[in-house]
Formats: sequence, C-alpha cells, structure tokens
Amino acid sequence: MKLWDKGTSIDKKIEHFTVGNDREIDFHIAKYDIEASVAHAKMLQTIGILTAEELEQLESGLADLATQIENGTFTIESQFEDVHSKIEFELTKTLGEVGKKIHTARSRNDQVLVALHLFYKAQLGDIKIKTKTFFETLLKLAETHKSSLLPGYTHLQVAMPSSFGLWFSAYAEVLIDDVYLLDAATKTVDQNPLGSAAGYGSSFPIDRDITTKALGFSTLKYNVVAAQMSRGKSERTIALALGSLGNTLARFAMDICLYMSQNFGFISFPEELTTGSSIMPHKKNPDVFELIRGKCNKIQALHHEMVLITNNLPSGYHRDFQLLKENMIAAIIDIEAILDIFDYAIQQIIVKDVDLNDDKYKYLFTVDSINNLVVDGMSFREAYQHIGSQVQNDTYQPNLGKEHSHIGSIHNLCLDAIRTKFPK
Repeated sequence: MKLWDKGTSIDKKIEHFTVGNDREIDFHIAKYDIEASVAHAKMLQTIGILTAEELEQLESGLADLATQIENGTFTIESQFEDVHSKIEFELTKTLGEVGKKIHTARSRNDQVLVALHLFYKAQLGDIKIKTKTFFETLLKLAETHKSSLLPGYTHLQVAMPSSFGLWFSAYAEVLIDDVYLLDAATKTVDQNPLGSAAGYGSSFPIDRDITTKALGFSTLKYNVVAAQMSRGKSERTIALALGSLGNTLARFAMDICLYMSQNFGFISFPEELTTGSSIMPHKKNPDVFELIRGKCNKIQALHHEMVLITNNLPSGYHRDFQLLKENMIAAIIDIEAILDIFDYAIQQIIVKDVDLNDDKYKYLFTVDSINNLVVDGMSFREAYQHIGSQVQNDTYQPNLGKEHSHIGSIHNLCLDAIRTKFPK
C-alpha cells in the first residue's frame, strides 16, 4: 500500500530503489507516528472533520497499534512503503471508512517530520540523562583519586604535575559544553511542524495550537515552508551536538588507551574487560575503548554527511531528505550504547601509583621551582634562566611539595562548582 497510490503501478526496480530500507528504519519512529496521529485526530474532531464517535474509534485503533509496537509484535510487511501506510491500512482494515480519514489535512511530509521531531526530542533527552550519569561517575572518580599525582604532558612531552582528580574532572566539565549543544539541538526540534502538510499548509481550517499542546512541543514552526525547511537543518544541528559529545568521549578513550600502555602504565582494568591476542598470550588489549574511539569518530563525521546531503537544496521537500534518517538514527543509538558501556567500564578503572621519582619525570616540577624562586623575591625571567641553567647542567633537583591552590588546580578541584554548572 502506498499513500500516493492513484491506481497505476510503478516499475519494481524503481520502487525498490526509492523505498530503500525505510520499513526497517521506520520501526524507530512508529511509536511517535501513533502519538502524532492521535493528536491530529483530536484536532480534526475539534474543527468538525471527525465526529466524536469517529475520534473514539480512531483512538481505540491507534491504541491497539501502540500496544503492538510496545510488545514488539508490530510489523511492516514488504507491500507497505513505510510505517505511515501500514498504520493507515490497519486502521482501515479494522475501522473501515473511518480509517481512511486519518490522513485528512496531512501529508507524508509533515507526518514523518513530526514523528522525527518527537523521536529526536525524546532521544536527546535520554542522551542528556546518560551523559549526566557519566558526568557524576567522573566526579566521583575525581574525588576518590584527587590525591593521586599524574604527570601532565604537552606535545606528548613531560610538562607539569597533574593528578587523576584533575584528569577525571576535566572530562566531566567538558561534558557540560556538550550538553549545552544537546540542549540547543533539543530546542531546535522542540517546534511542532504538523500542519505544514507538503510544505504549503492546508485549506482545511486546522488548529495547529491544539496539536502543539497535545504533543508537548514548547512552540510550533509557524511558517509552513520553514517547517519543511527544518528537515535537514534539524539533523545538521543534532549531528553537530552528537559530534561534540563524540569528540569528548573519543579523546578520553584515547587517553585511556595511552595510559594503559606499558610505556605509561598509569592505569589498568580487570582482565575480563580486556581482550587477548591469538598469538601473544601476554596481551591485554583495550578493545572496548578503541571501539568507543572509532565509533565516536564515525559519529563526528555525521555532520559532514548531513551538510553534503542538504547543502544546496532549494526550499520545499526533496526525496534526498529520506537519506537523513538512517545514519542519524544509527548515530543516536550508538552514542547511547557508548555512554552506557563507557560508564560501566570506567567505574572499574585501576589507578596505579606513579613513581614521580622516576628519572623520566625529573623535570616535571621545574615550573614549581621557578615559582618558588619568584616567591622568594627573584624576577620570573631571572628565575626561569636560573632553573633552565640547572636543567642544562644536569644539576636540577626537584621539589615535590609545592601546593597549587588556585581555583581549578590540582589541590583545588572545585568539584561541587563543576557539578552545579551541569544544565538542569
């Protein structure tokens, strides 16, 4: 069944190519298509298109389909083009002529658009919750390991003293910036496009405020052309937010892979969280973190894909938009799984004692030594040259006891302040 069927057949090769795998993808938005259909039916009854009895029938039929979706028994067979045609078919099969009325004053364009907006809005909320869980885990680890010193690096060269508390809480605070972008993406999709139809509205006297309120949108996309133009723009915005979060997680995973290596040896994980080699029995590979890194880098590429698909399209609907759904939905599913597994694994991290007396960390405290001389009255330039001379002559002796007391430093992590910053 095709909602646009006018009684003529379409070439099977063309049909296969144009439908693609929409049926499989549409399972993710089926629940939201039902929600939007219920709200639309209520609005149609309010403006006199449906009777109270017809609305009751449609609500009952849609509720049955919602139960099937929730139970996993809902199917979209090959004769259906998408979830929308399947739902209308089932309503018509059960209710007769009443089922055919559900599409009144709608187009597949605004039908899929509102379902996607609802899906994106819900998933972005879930991602934010999972990010908050991960954020809290990192702050707990920062508190637990705040006194464990760690060499800090610039250019991958030993630089200045850091700590595990500083490392964990750094990634926690950077997550806040990612949540700002998630919130912006949520605001972008929290606008009701239903009623824009094919992009130019409807001659029916529909009440778009009713569906906006019923579906829990904070506002609506007023201009019907603008509503259709949000297709693609919403995906670009979401992809940018997911990419930012992916960047944070990928960099953290890279740190973990680096710090687990024997050349650093700062951390380890229980053997059951690592994998082995088929020929090297000593190997404990950080595969989970390598896959996190790879998957997150893939997610970062999504924004570029969304831009290229939609970059120079004129206003109005184009079938290119169909290509946005698959990888966008896959990226959302992936980032949620990544947050879950990262949170699970990082809680089992084993922080090792780092011997800062090791000769390779000999110059880790040169800046502290310079600052000590400045406190004693020497100018910074003269102190820098003095310690630099000791380094050159191999006479430098580090002093490991310097406190870093300013806001956000090793000995003043401000974990409560960072926790307060996380958006509500």
